[in-house]
Amino acid sequence: MLPESPPPIRSLADDIRGRSDEELTALLAARPDLARPAPSDLTALASRSSTRASTARAVDGLDTAHLLALEAAAVGGESVTPTALARLLDGADVDLVESLLDDLWRLGLVWRAPQGLVVTRTVVDVLGESVAGLGLPADDLPGPAAADDETLRAEIATAPPRARAILDRLAWGPPVGIVPADDAPGRRGPSDDGARWLVAHGLVRAIAADQVALPREVSMVLRDGRVHRQPRLDPPELAGVTRQVEQVDAAAGASASEVLALLDELLDSWSQNPPRVLRTGGLAVRDLKAAAAQLDTSPEHTAYLVELALIADLVADDGEVDPHWVPTAEYDIWQTEPGGERWARLALAWLTTTRAPHRVGSRTDAAAVINALGPDGQWPPIRTLRRGVLDLLAGVQEGVAASATDVAEAVRWRRPRRVPRTLDAVVAAVLREASWLGVTGHGALSVGGRALLASEGDVQALAESIHPHLPAPVDAVLLQADLTAIAPGPVTGSLAAFLRLVADVESRGGATVHRFSEDSIRRCLDTGWTGEDILAGLRDASSTPVPQPLEYLVRDVARRHGTIRVRGVSSVIRSEDEGGLDVMLAHRKLAALQLRRIAPTVLTSPVGPEVVLEMLREEGFAPVPESASGTVTVPTRPARRAVRQRAVDPALVQLMDEAQLGSLIAGLRAAEAHARTRAPMTMDGRTGPAIPANDPTTSMAVLREAIADGRPAWLGYSDGIGRTQRLLFYPERIDGGRVTGVSDGVTRTLSIHRITGVVPD
Repeated sequence: MLPESPPPIRSLADDIRGRSDEELTALLAARPDLARPAPSDLTALASRSSTRASTARAVDGLDTAHLLALEAAAVGGESVTPTALARLLDGADVDLVESLLDDLWRLGLVWRAPQGLVVTRTVVDVLGESVAGLGLPADDLPGPAAADDETLRAEIATAPPRARAILDRLAWGPPVGIVPADDAPGRRGPSDDGARWLVAHGLVRAIAADQVALPREVSMVLRDGRVHRQPRLDPPELAGVTRQVEQVDAAAGASASEVLALLDELLDSWSQNPPRVLRTGGLAVRDLKAAAAQLDTSPEHTAYLVELALIADLVADDGEVDPHWVPTAEYDIWQTEPGGERWARLALAWLTTTRAPHRVGSRTDAAAVINALGPDGQWPPIRTLRRGVLDLLAGVQEGVAASATDVAEAVRWRRPRRVPRTLDAVVAAVLREASWLGVTGHGALSVGGRALLASEGDVQALAESIHPHLPAPVDAVLLQADLTAIAPGPVTGSLAAFLRLVADVESRGGATVHRFSEDSIRRCLDTGWTGEDILAGLRDASSTPVPQPLEYLVRDVARRHGTIRVRGVSSVIRSEDEGGLDVMLAHRKLAALQLRRIAPTVLTSPVGPEVVLEMLREEGFAPVPESASGTVTVPTRPARRAVRQRAVDPALVQLMDEAQLGSLIAGLRAAEAHARTRAPMTMDGRTGPAIPANDPTTSMAVLREAIADGRPAWLGYSDGIGRTQRLLFYPERIDGGRVTGVSDGVTRTLSIHRITGVVPD
């Protein structure tokens, strides 16, 4: 007995049913949207793969080489062979073309017929009418049928200069042109050597009074049988300046250390003085400028830092009636972790977020300004673009710093249908953010950046990669006689908190310079420290003795601090320095306090003590608050915290592992075998297959295929009382969620949402 021969392949469904388990696994791995939710059987899988949304997603993911091959195959006719496709691609290597076609078949964008590869009809729809700048075939345009190539070449050779100029202009697209009024095809008068000559000789078609279209057959003759002018089938090579790997990692480690210090300083400040949340969400421009002034960073860098704090769950809206941006409890945990772990959490959050910090300050399509931390900062394409840029940097030799222009060109080649108009600016922004974070150093991908791409969320492994390159924290600073303190490395913990309190950062870099001043010393005294406490803290923080000028500054500010005391009446100002009170009474900027002297050493004000303290400090006085009993009080301002809010968006489509794919394919095989063994059902003398349950999108895809092929389809239809009918349906058109066709000789219009499933006949 001869073995049963496989059924002939007549469609994509037949092709997919004939694939091996390994080939089905490759299809589902490359197009994971086909597996969620799990299709009922292989026929349903084929129907889902031909839906417009899924096909568009697959086509958008192609690189330039595969896209050019797919476009050429769509132009090549009903079926195409690798040899014919190589000719259409300007004589490309046949082996390369065959490899590209194999990849397209693996993706389910073409299927194998006995005479060659066939592009699916949905792919043709997704590519559009003007594939590769080619117009519609002559049969789809008004006018006579297309002539053969030899006749067309002869006609083109005799074209007058103006007519030939029009042909050359339309040859490589767009295939539709607007002609001058005096040469319009619809204008009456003698035919000249322009558009009317071309229409008269059948080389163009008049589609409007002043518009002509170049048929596809004429375009291919003008292009000498090429679909594309210069097909770029090989990816562009990235080149750049080569740097020492040690220098790259050292620079990346310094940047990573700096971003940790800047975030720590910013969030420590927001713990005490959190900025308000705008009514529309986000951070006010003035608060962003204040943060930039505090950190001494550019507005772009500051916007990146506050966005990084948000996506790493270190800051959130506290949800109060008067909401503020407040550090979360996660920030307290983050502070206690080693530097490598802290950086790893930031890097992973940045890699996976859909927020685009570089868009802060720009405008949306609605002309609204995008604020930092606001909802308009979400831009989903940035996640794929960011990963693509880093993958390109990882593909070059270690230490090579590619230019932003070359990287943008490579990204454009890899995803030609999925790049924004502002690609150059986006790539430059991604490279800039990667440099700030320490993912790159001197423009080249660092060891931490390579570990980030390979980490798959493993914080510990990522932290170990960057840890050797982070500068070691210092436990002492160098106090200078010019009232500065030099920290030769990153300062963390209590020493960092003390320096933030008693000094201001003057410059950053490999060594941070802190500047002591009257204002900074007074700021520390206002929190309850005494002059001796500050000097003791400086002695503990310094590896050298406290310089005499710094000691004099601390003692002088401490001596004058607290000579003026404020208590509530509304307010009472008391001081043994009568001259100082005289100055207050005469000070024009303090007139709003309405100060009145009730004793030589006592002033009163109807304004509250908090406002009085703030205004006196702004004008250079050094008041302290006093209780009703006459003792100095130090206001306590507890650090504010917000409930953690997850800011990083999960991936839209989760990839399935091999075990899950194997289980799914086994289920599809079993369902297909069960469908074949079920008793067939007969209608109108025709035996039909079992009808699986399909979603409306899949049902519409099958119906469109049936309309295009002029074939009937078996469908299940739920009527008004919930009964499911089995129909042999001849669909004619789909419009507005309804399909119109013939069943049992009667024209019917069915609602798509009532169709339970469709199977082609």
